[in-house]
Amino acid sequence: MIDQSTIDRVMDAAQAQIVDIVSEFISLKRRGTNYIGNCPFHNEKTPSFMVSPAKGIFKCFGCGKGGNGLHFVMEHEQLTFVDAIRYLGKKFHIPIEETEVSPQQEMLRNERESMMVVSSFAQKFFENTMFQTDEGQSVGLSYFRSRGFRDDIIRKFQLGYSPEERDAFIKEALKNGFKQEFIEKTGLGIFKDDYRADRFRGRVMFPIHNLTGKVIAFGGRVLKTDAKTAKYLNSPESDIYHKSRILYGIYQAKQEIVKQNRCFLVEGYTDVISMHQAGITNVVASSGTALTQDQILLIKRFTPNITILYDGDPAGIKAALRGIDLVLEEGMNVKVLLLPDGDDPDSFSRKMPAEQLIEYINQHETDFIRFKTGLLLQDAKNDPIKRASLIQDIVKTIFTIPDPIVRSVYIKECSNQLDVQEPVLYAELTKLTRQKREQESNRQPIQRPDEPPADLFAPPDVFAQAQSNIIDNKFEIEEREVLRYLVKFANFPLTTTPEGDMLSVGEFIVRELKIDDLQSTNPTYNRMLDIFSNAHNQGIPVTDMLFINHTDVNVAQMASDLVSRQHQLSKIHARFGTPKSEEDLLTEIVPKVVLELKNKKVILLLEENSKQIKKAQEEKNIDRLMQLMVENQKWQIVKKTLASLLGGRIIVK
Repeated sequence: MIDQSTIDRVMDAAQAQIVDIVSEFISLKRRGTNYIGNCPFHNEKTPSFMVSPAKGIFKCFGCGKGGNGLHFVMEHEQLTFVDAIRYLGKKFHIPIEETEVSPQQEMLRNERESMMVVSSFAQKFFENTMFQTDEGQSVGLSYFRSRGFRDDIIRKFQLGYSPEERDAFIKEALKNGFKQEFIEKTGLGIFKDDYRADRFRGRVMFPIHNLTGKVIAFGGRVLKTDAKTAKYLNSPESDIYHKSRILYGIYQAKQEIVKQNRCFLVEGYTDVISMHQAGITNVVASSGTALTQDQILLIKRFTPNITILYDGDPAGIKAALRGIDLVLEEGMNVKVLLLPDGDDPDSFSRKMPAEQLIEYINQHETDFIRFKTGLLLQDAKNDPIKRASLIQDIVKTIFTIPDPIVRSVYIKECSNQLDVQEPVLYAELTKLTRQKREQESNRQPIQRPDEPPADLFAPPDVFAQAQSNIIDNKFEIEEREVLRYLVKFANFPLTTTPEGDMLSVGEFIVRELKIDDLQSTNPTYNRMLDIFSNAHNQGIPVTDMLFINHTDVNVAQMASDLVSRQHQLSKIHARFGTPKSEEDLLTEIVPKVVLELKNKKVILLLEENSKQIKKAQEEKNIDRLMQLMVENQKWQIVKKTLASLLGGRIIVK
C-alpha cells in the first residue's frame, strides 16, 4: 500500500509537470498558453491533442481521451494506478514507501504484471551471472569488452549472460517463488513433459525494454562458432511483447529524440549500444526486421524526422526499402546514410567522436527518394524495361506522401534525375490516384441519396470508454451542461437561502436535483454529484482538480472533457460585448441549465403519459384513464411554468 500523502505529492507533481510527462512520449509544440501534438491514442495527420499546463490536463479533440498526467501514463503505458504512481514517483524523485511484498504476492496482481516481474527477475539474474560468476566473466563479460563496450554502457543497457547449464535460470526462478506458468509464457523456459530447459542458455543477453523502462523480452546471441543454431534468438510473442510494436533502445533514446527532433534508425542491438557509447543517444533499432506501421508511429510520437543508417549490403538495403514507403505515408521526413563499404553503425561509430560522427552524417545523408532513385538506376542502367519498372516504383513511393506540395517537389526532382518529362510522371501519379479511389469505392457500401453521408457520424471507438454509460441517456446534453458548471464553478457563490445562508453553485445544483429526485442514467454523472457532496460535507474545498485527479478514470476523463469545453456567449452578450467572463453570468446561466434539464424530463414524461393514455383508451380502462389524465394536467402546468421561466432571463437573487 502507498500512503495518501505520497499519492498527493505525486499527483501535485504530475499536475504541475504535465508537459514534461507527455513530452516523454510525444513531440509537443507551444500554441499560445497550451501545447499541441499528434494524439498517441489514435492515428491522425492533423494534431488535435492538447496539453494545458495551467489546468494540468490533456485532451484529445479527435478521440475524446483526456485526464491528468497520471491518467496519461496509465492510458499510454497500460499501467495500474499504483504502477503509474510508482513510475511518476521515480521520475520526480519522490520516495514511494509501501509495504514490502514477496515475489509470490507480486505475482498475484495480474498476469501481465506477473510476466513483467519474471522478466525483471531474469534480467537481474543474467546481469548478476555475468558480473559475479567465473563463467559469466570469462564468457559473457569478456565478449562485451572485446566488442569495446565500457562497463557503464553494459550496465546502462542491463546486458547479461545466460549460463550453459540446461535449466540454471528455471531452477533459480522456481526457488524464488515464480510460477512455471509465467516462466513459460514469457518464453524464458521451455517445458515439455518431464523435460525443461532455459531458452537462452549459453548466450549473451540483450534485454528489450518498453517505453517506461520495464523489461518485456530478450534477445540472446550465441558465442560458440560451431553452434548448430541461429546466432540470435528472440523471446517469442507474448501478452507483454509484440516484436512489431517495439524498437530496441526506445526507452534509452526517447528524451534525446524529442530534444534533437531527430531519430537515427539502425539494424541491430550492438549498433544502438555502440552509438550510445560514442555519445549519440537518439538512436533505435528495428532488430533486423522491416519497419512496421506500429514502429513508425512509435517514432512519430517523438519526432517526424528520421535518418536511416545502412551498411553497404545491397541486398539488405533493397529489402529494407519496402518498409520506408510506410514512413512516407505518415508524412515523416526520411533521410538515408549509406556507410562506407565494410562498415556498419557499430564499427563506424568507433572510428570518431560524436561531434565528428554527427558532422559526417549531416554532410552525407541523402533524401530517401533521391537515394532510392539513384540505387535503382544502378540496376536499370540502359535496360528500357527495367527503367520503366523503376519509374513506376518511384512514382508509387511519391504517391504515398500525403502532402501534395511535397509530392510536386519530388516529381520535379525525379524528372531531372530520371530524365523523364514531368507530365509523364504526373500521368502515372493520376493513374494511381484513380486506382486508389476505385478500390475505396469498392470497399464502401452503396449509399442511398436520402441517407446522410457515412462520415457524418463519429467512429464507434471515439468514446468507447464512456459508451456504456451513455446508452439510452436521453438527457445527455442537458446533464453534461449541468455537470460542467458543477466541475468548473462548484465553490463559486451563487445565491442565498431565505434563512440568509450563502449557496454555492455546487450546493444549488445538488439541492435542485434532490428536490425533484432527478437521477441520471449515467453512473459517472451520479458519482460526480456524490463526490461533490461528500467533499462538501467534510469541509474539503471543491475545485475542478478534485474531479480531474480522481482515481476513478471515468470521472477524471469526464471532468477533463468538461473543463476543456469552451463556453459560447449568447448573441445578446456577444453583440454588446458584456459581461466578459462566464463567471459574471453564473447567476443567470446556472439556474437556466438546471431548468432546461427539468424541462426535458417533463417533456419526456408527458410523451410517456400520452402513450399510456392511448393504451388505456384502447383497453377501455376508465379508472386508469382518469388517473393518467390528472397526471397529464399536472405535468402540463409544470411544463407551462418552466417554459415561462425559460422564456426570459432567469437571475437568481
